[in-house]
Amino acid sequence: MIAYKNDRSLKMIEVKDIRKGFGDKIVIQDVSAIMQTGKCNLIIGTSGSGKTVLMKCLVGLFEPDSGEIYYDGQPLSEMNDEQRKELRQQIGMLFQGSALFDSMTVEQNIMFPLDMFTKKNYAEKLKRVNEVLDRVNLKDANQKFPAEISGGMKKRVGIARAIVLNPKYLFCDEPNSGLDPQTSLLIDKLIKEITIEYNITTVVNTHDMNSVMETGDNIIYMYQGLKEWEGSNKEIIFSKNQRLNDFIFASDFLKDAKDMRMLEMKGKIDNNRNMDEQLK
Repeated sequence: MIAYKNDRSLKMIEVKDIRKGFGDKIVIQDVSAIMQTGKCNLIIGTSGSGKTVLMKCLVGLFEPDSGEIYYDGQPLSEMNDEQRKELRQQIGMLFQGSALFDSMTVEQNIMFPLDMFTKKNYAEKLKRVNEVLDRVNLKDANQKFPAEISGGMKKRVGIARAIVLNPKYLFCDEPNSGLDPQTSLLIDKLIKEITIEYNITTVVNTHDMNSVMETGDNIIYMYQGLKEWEGSNKEIIFSKNQRLNDFIFASDFLKDAKDMRMLEMKGKIDNNRNMDEQLK
């Protein structure tokens, strides 16, 4: 195993040769990856590619049939109930539909994890709620109900709730689902900022190509249960993987955008090379 087993500061998630099936259907086949700390790790792919099952295996909702998942070098399969409970308290979740309680105010929704998992008094919990509300630019929204706020605001409340316990790991399931392009970019930016600011290991399951290009520090492309490609948002521009290109750059407009971006980046590389030669 990798030498970081006892280094709790790394907060990595390692996936090693995991396989998962339901009945006769194999959904994930021998997938290995490392979800890096302080970076946005994206899982992308078409419907039925296995990306959702992979995320559910990562958070312990599904048990892999074989292989292993390590949190900071500790095997998930060997953790007892108490250890898993402790791990879950270190995980923040942003659900696709935000999953807010309609009958609770914004303040009560965000305070819910604090009520469940801490013994802080009300004043301490309220202070923490106000801190995370301020961080997601929703100051003074405490007493509003979910029905009274926009879709983008609901996502930000969901992010605030996900980080209220200072998690080491953040999982986001389709964070831009149902949002307009401008709001989607704001949510992407917020997730990216929080990941870096708190040095969290963030894993995002997404179909949104803006998210891929804006926040994809580490991207895993799933195809029919296999890890078809892995790389960064910078490397994806130069990828020669045809399946990946057909998925990411499906329209003629996006194909043209990719060609223009490749030319732009190639021009920068050539300019840097010429400057280095002149300085020698």
